[in-house]
Amino acid sequence: MSPIEIEPGRLFVGGRWREAADGARTEVIDPSRGTVVTTVAEAGAADVDAAVRAAREAFDAGTWSGLSGRERGRILYRVAELIRENADELARLESLDVGKPISLCHAVDITNAANDYEHFAALAHSLDGAVRDTPMNALAYTKREPLGVVAAITPFNFPLILAGSKIGPALAAGNTVVHKPADETPLSALYMAGLLRKAGVPDGVVNVVTGTGPVAGDALLRHRGVDKVAFTGSTAIGRHVAATAGEALKPVTMELGGNAANLVFEDADLEKAVGAIIKAFVFNTGQFCMGGPRLLVARPVYATLLGILADAVPGVPVGDPRDPGTVVGPMAGEKHLKKVEEYVELARKEGGRIVCGGERLDLDGGFYYKPTVIADLSNDSRVVQEEIFGPVLTVQPFDTEDEAVELANSTPYGLASGVQTTNLARAHRVADRLQAGIVWVNDWAMLDPAVPFGGVKDSGYGREYGPEALDAYTKVKSVVVSLD
Repeated sequence: MSPIEIEPGRLFVGGRWREAADGARTEVIDPSRGTVVTTVAEAGAADVDAAVRAAREAFDAGTWSGLSGRERGRILYRVAELIRENADELARLESLDVGKPISLCHAVDITNAANDYEHFAALAHSLDGAVRDTPMNALAYTKREPLGVVAAITPFNFPLILAGSKIGPALAAGNTVVHKPADETPLSALYMAGLLRKAGVPDGVVNVVTGTGPVAGDALLRHRGVDKVAFTGSTAIGRHVAATAGEALKPVTMELGGNAANLVFEDADLEKAVGAIIKAFVFNTGQFCMGGPRLLVARPVYATLLGILADAVPGVPVGDPRDPGTVVGPMAGEKHLKKVEEYVELARKEGGRIVCGGERLDLDGGFYYKPTVIADLSNDSRVVQEEIFGPVLTVQPFDTEDEAVELANSTPYGLASGVQTTNLARAHRVADRLQAGIVWVNDWAMLDPAVPFGGVKDSGYGREYGPEALDAYTKVKSVVVSLD
């Protein structure tokens, strides 16, 4: 199959397509073949400044913030419609850019992105205040107002969804946005800029600057014209984001790394649990911050479950993401593949037993790695404690419920967790004790824009989705009117 090529991308600033001020460009790689598919403009500080200024002018002019919530919602509903109407092209771009299986792009990325905009469209006209009862001879009430210019910085693994989870609530609340997608995966962000404009979002309200984190991202973080930062990415970079934004006292929400545990008790329905276990660690080729790369199993069923996984995991279809039958595609880039290889080699050195997988897959020159299951690692192993971000599962036994909870909570992360059990009391009891922003029971990755998610500990703070998300994109103003 011949390599796919698409038109070069440009920056989207103030409603216009433009080249970077210095003419710089960067390559976009198809991870399924390791080939160049196009180039995009590489923004510098001057380009970021132009984008922030465009967003500020649009906000101050009130072309978006001055609309009623119902009017904003009507346009956001149209965005959702356009995503569905252009589903094939968006899925093609996302698959080409990230290496996602095309079937996954349609079922998850396109569906959820459209649902995100619909959800926040419905919330756009629900922003209200409250009258407060006081002993003063006055009418006291509150208003919720937009913050201003929002910097949305998104990662490589779910470009379309994670952009919508920030741009959606920002626009619903009346803000303007400068979006910097991951330098590896900018294609759907640029396509969405055109759809947002077509839906009726005024010029300057949403701007897209493609470029690197150290240059474009840092310039955006430090820009005095930015009023709020919404970030998804690694914990290490998240610390830099928080520190940099904190210098200017900018509010930040951040969804960071994860290393979730999936707890399987002896009373679990193993047939059902195996489906949740495999989905938890191979979904999106393991490049999922809310994935479940740590499996904790009650000792009475430990050997049995390991045997089931040894038989089932090698049968998961790995291959060309454009094949509708593929479940696991390539890693998003060569550096991500090498990171997984290094961790698996480290597992061998730390005494881990490779139950299945444990090597890259040579296919079409792409960045493929076989889904891997590793047993016999101690809990203080780096492979257990650190975020691998690939299709790798570690398996550990436990003897008691208390031990299971202690092991689950033993890493610095706290984004997601899972419980596989048929005991309803245990499900609630354990969920209460797990240090995680979301807990799934008897499944994994059940997500909907009505349900908030976010992390604790090193997995960040703030919540995306749900009505709670709007809290991060608004400020409260109190008005007290004397009645004397």
